[in-house]
Amino acid sequence: MKLIVTVGMPGSGKDELVGVARGMGLATLKMGDLVRDETRRRGLPITNQNVARVASEEREKHGPGIWAQRAIPKLTETRMLVDGCRSDTEVTVFRHNFGDLFVLGIYASPETRHDRMASRSRADDAADLQEFFDRDRRELKWGIGNAFAVADGMLVNEDSLDEFRKAGRAALEKILAREE
Repeated sequence: MKLIVTVGMPGSGKDELVGVARGMGLATLKMGDLVRDETRRRGLPITNQNVARVASEEREKHGPGIWAQRAIPKLTETRMLVDGCRSDTEVTVFRHNFGDLFVLGIYASPETRHDRMASRSRADDAADLQEFFDRDRRELKWGIGNAFAVADGMLVNEDSLDEFRKAGRAALEKILAREE
């Protein structure tokens, strides 16, 4: 199995890369969907605070790799992209279970990410600048910086959406060509 796992701060472009991957015929799994599903299962509205609380509570109760562990049974295709790894512990869980793993970091500056999040208006996005920085600190506390440190490659997303999609497609094609 060829597994590509993305790591990136909120608003960096991970969702856009999922769209590119799907357009290439790759199966995808968004780890954030697992957290949002658990939040809904608990009867909570999908807000930044609720999703963050559920994600943290599950990590505290079951360990920092819990969301990767819960993703594993859903990874059934021979080539997949998993969106939204949040820690080096999650990377380790994936590496342990899938020998052919490529961790792809996606970087965008805080200013760029904030602007994007403000314009997309997703229910679990930060409502204001303070919440944006609080969310960044929370993600860093979970270990996302460590996941970046062990990434096998990096995409910088500071240009147009079209440029990012082209770069994302090229990166995915290059990663997938390594298996042939």
